[in-house]
Amino acid sequence: MSTGSAGQSKISILVAQKLRDVPDFPKPGVLFKDFTPLLADPHGLAAVVEDVRSRYAGRVDVVVGIEARGFILGAAAAHALGVGFVPVRKAGKLPGRTHRAEYTLEYGTAVLELHVDAFVTGHRVLIMDDVLATGGTAAATCDLVERAGGQVVALDFVLELGFLHGRDALPGREVHSILVD
Repeated sequence: MSTGSAGQSKISILVAQKLRDVPDFPKPGVLFKDFTPLLADPHGLAAVVEDVRSRYAGRVDVVVGIEARGFILGAAAAHALGVGFVPVRKAGKLPGRTHRAEYTLEYGTAVLELHVDAFVTGHRVLIMDDVLATGGTAAATCDLVERAGGQVVALDFVLELGFLHGRDALPGREVHSILVD
């Protein structure tokens, strides 16, 4: 099941106003969507966190944030939901035993890791990140969560780059994006 912004809601307008385009980052030809101006606005950040809290209150046991911007959103949302937070990190950043997943993203390949003991079996998990692009990072994270015993309830993003069709990499998953560009 996939959901997204139907029309222009108040929160999607706020997000659109706070995004900044950065051309040629992290490499030539990529138009990076920077959401740090949204984070710097206490009302904007609070509105995003409340939007997430209203959707998932009582539905999840833990929030997973994808490195690095997903850490910021995920930790804030976990706090608002009164649940724990688990980071998914780039290779070599977590101590202890990890599950690994290699994936393709819009400008290369990468590896993510998650602690093997990150969840109690059956934990209901919300996965968060700032942008859904090609879906490779999100799909790899779903794989990691499930291998560690978690149950993916939904994936939530601030921005979805619809022209990259990232939802296609997440068939059958509940996906929500505040703003679809």
